[in-house]
Amino acid sequence: MNKLLYIICIACLFSFNVKAQDIAVLKYKGGGDWYSNPTALPNLIIFCNNNIATKINAKPQTVEVGSTDIFQFPFLHMTGHGNVFFSENDAENLRNYLTSGGFLHIDDNYGMQPYIVKELKKVFPNQDLVELPANHNIFSIAYKFPSGLPKIHEHDGKRPQAMGLFHENRLVLLFTFESDLGDGWEDEAVHNDAPDVREKALKMGANIIKYAFEN
Repeated sequence: MNKLLYIICIACLFSFNVKAQDIAVLKYKGGGDWYSNPTALPNLIIFCNNNIATKINAKPQTVEVGSTDIFQFPFLHMTGHGNVFFSENDAENLRNYLTSGGFLHIDDNYGMQPYIVKELKKVFPNQDLVELPANHNIFSIAYKFPSGLPKIHEHDGKRPQAMGLFHENRLVLLFTFESDLGDGWEDEAVHNDAPDVREKALKMGANIIKYAFEN
């Protein structure tokens, strides 16, 4: 990325963090369904605006990994079931975004894990995802989850894991695996989840949003 353009992008990110609280869906290459769970983020936004005093625009935007548009958003959300591919430009752009104040939440909608783990090594070659302990602030910043990440959908029956990447001791990326929070955020009719299951998913989502905005 051109150095001057990079400086401008960083300035936009910090300015945006001060002025507004917007979120966007991250569009990626590789054939995976980045567009899945279309009702999830709108429902989470409503929940957050009603319960944790956020003022997020009701309609989330869509941005591409390699675009400087990502610097307009303090919070990005990424999901899907299948393949993910980051070009060198995508990886550099995402790294610059994360190390200059941005936050990315990746929610495995089932089947995404092996691809995203591989591609994240392009973003942070010297880091591996590490599991967050149950006493991490993200599990209590708004709502209490003393056991850590809640289980929303069974998938392979494995325990849910919240995995993170850090930059200078700041959590910049959260990967939620074997939980499928996004399915719990969707309209009730989509998955017929029980009200308490949807509530758990929305409350954990609110924790993630609040953490990203305040750290």
